[in-house]
Amino acid sequence: MAGVSEEKNPGATVLAGLYVILDPSVRLDRPLLDVLKASATAGVKIFQYRNKTASMKAAYAEALPLRKAAHELGALFIVNDRCDLALAVNGDGVHLGQGDLPLDLARTVMGPDKLIGISTHSRAQVVAATAGRPDYLGFGPIFTPGSKSDHDPVVGLQELRAIRSLTALPIFAIGGITVDRTEEVIRAGADGVAVISAILKASDISQAVADFVRRISSPTSPGF
Repeated sequence: MAGVSEEKNPGATVLAGLYVILDPSVRLDRPLLDVLKASATAGVKIFQYRNKTASMKAAYAEALPLRKAAHELGALFIVNDRCDLALAVNGDGVHLGQGDLPLDLARTVMGPDKLIGISTHSRAQVVAATAGRPDYLGFGPIFTPGSKSDHDPVVGLQELRAIRSLTALPIFAIGGITVDRTEEVIRAGADGVAVISAILKASDISQAVADFVRRISSPTSPGF
């Protein structure tokens, strides 16, 4: 597998498929580096590093080897929330929540060549985010998340279908998405699925990734 160079333009990468979020709080006994390597080798092309509690120093020490491994394995590396950390580790971009730095300011900080994604949870947020021209949207939670209890209200497949017509941006559905639910999520309009527990807690990561990739590739038309 060809590696991603340090000068790679992330905007040239297709934003779709399986998007794995690496959160150390989800599986304390499994090193994130092992998860990333196994997932990337099995076909994952997009990773996000998420650590809500670590200091900047600790997060940098954890994220840097992850970014290096992702690039060596030909995958994108996105940092959750923190533009400064994304730039410090030379990540491919940042993923913003509704309470994070506004998109226009994040673009000024990150520069024109880095990816910016935004989490959305409603039709109004999708419209507002799209107007700011990020690179992709996260939308959810589609189902009840398995990785956190303080989540936004579940939106369901119906809302995913509804917001598909509101934006031309790539949409990654997130929230409680398992292998068995993947095809219906893609048929409802998602370009990809963002998962945490379904990969980090899998007994066989390579098999779990293969199962997701197969289900993502199966649907051919939106389902209503």
